Amino acid sequence: MHHDATAGGHRHHDSTAATGHDGPRHPDVDEETARFWEEHYGRHERVWSGRANPILVDVAGQLPAGTVLDLGCGEGGDAVWLAGQGWRVTAVDVSETALARASEEASAAGVASRIEFRRHDLTRTFPPGEYDLVSAQFLQSPLEFPRAQLLQAAARAVAPGGRLLVVEHGEAPPWGRHDHAHAHFPTPQETFAALDLDPERWDTERLDAPHRQATGPHGETGHLVDNVILVRRTR
Repeated sequence: MHHDATAGGHRHHDSTAATGHDGPRHPDVDEETARFWEEHYGRHERVWSGRANPILVDVAGQLPAGTVLDLGCGEGGDAVWLAGQGWRVTAVDVSETALARASEEASAAGVASRIEFRRHDLTRTFPPGEYDLVSAQFLQSPLEFPRAQLLQAAARAVAPGGRLLVVEHGEAPPWGRHDHAHAHFPTPQETFAALDLDPERWDTERLDAPHRQATGPHGETGHLVDNVILVRRTR
């Protein structure tokens, strides 16, 4: 699922190529997970703004374009922006509805040839290969899933010289604190520690929690906290 850069929602994880949302069940996709996200996207014609996440823009905009893995691509805002900057994008999500919308956005933007959309339930399968950038934007969920192991797999997918960028909610949005009263929001240090990276093979380039002004789903305004973990694989 894809996080809106302004609303402070969740985004999710995602096993094989998919083109529509009426396809057959796949043994590598958990039915409960798929149902949850299909209902999530099915409630609205569009869930996210379509804009790329600002920290991704800031980070990737300073890098030479290469290959990038977009984990939980949602409706494709990040993938379309990255492809427009010259990146070759592998974009994955568990929701077939989200993938269909993302594919339409890529075609409308004229960048479909630079993006491969694939369906993955990342709790069960992970895209093969190594990438110059692996992006995990708000890969958080109200459903239980092995997030630490997933992010470790994301780190393993980084090519030598490449980077892993993790951006996550550091606290509940002001308009959603009641809904997230029992949720645990990690510190960037906790997420970094859970990656269990070899310090001889990784450099830490960012580890912080900047605040930003944002607008909620009903026009509310407030400050959000985004944890940012940016690490570079040295060899």
